[in-house]
Amino acid sequence: MRAPDSGPVVEHEVSLRVQTMGGFRVWRDGVEVEPAAWRREKAIYLFQFLVTVRGRYLHKEQIIDRLWPEMDVEAGDRDFRVALNAVHRALEPQRPPRAEPRFVQRHDLAYGLDVESVRVDADAFEAQVITANQALPHAEETAIERYQAALDLYRGDYLPERRYEDWSSAERERLQMIALTTMTTLARLLVERNPPESIRLAQRVLATDPVWEDAYRVQMAAYMAQGNRPLTLRTYHQCVEVLEREFGVEPLPETQALYERTQAK
Repeated sequence: MRAPDSGPVVEHEVSLRVQTMGGFRVWRDGVEVEPAAWRREKAIYLFQFLVTVRGRYLHKEQIIDRLWPEMDVEAGDRDFRVALNAVHRALEPQRPPRAEPRFVQRHDLAYGLDVESVRVDADAFEAQVITANQALPHAEETAIERYQAALDLYRGDYLPERRYEDWSSAERERLQMIALTTMTTLARLLVERNPPESIRLAQRVLATDPVWEDAYRVQMAAYMAQGNRPLTLRTYHQCVEVLEREFGVEPLPETQALYERTQAK
């Protein structure tokens, strides 16, 4: 995970805000950049790539090779320059002709995002999760609040428009893993406080990853907290069926122990 900022982000100081999870959107000074402002799909493609590799500056040839590997050198260079100019126009339509771009900057022949001027929802999501993790186990209420704030930011997969692109898949899988772990942890904290919400979160995890055994166990505990023995047992049998079908294994001992406690009641 990336480390959180040293202090809270003050919204009016953020000139560019980017939503990557659940759909791509960009706001400049609080006003959304309309799709038509990008003028061409390759401009969006280039900016999304730079957001994905934010914190790093890559040589122009590296970027072209990742985005348009089928192009020869001349065509790739031409398309890169056209796309980059379109990005600058979309993000900074009022920039004077000779002024240096603010959001996408160049160091020699390397290009990257100016992370000081851009707020990305994925970074804010991770910062909330880190804060929540640090609050456990001594400040559970604070952890619950931060986990909930993180999940409010996690609207869905990272750049779903680019789900088939190699350069976005690692970030998508990484954020999804953090989100599923966060949902499971929050669900566990809510078992006694709010069983229905605990069940909802566990089911959300299982809808994404049906073999996430921790979620079955949390869901069983939440049903037990409600005194719903039939649904507790049904959840266990669902877990057994899925693990056998997918991996040919039995549930972990702690899952089986929870089942046995249910049977004993």
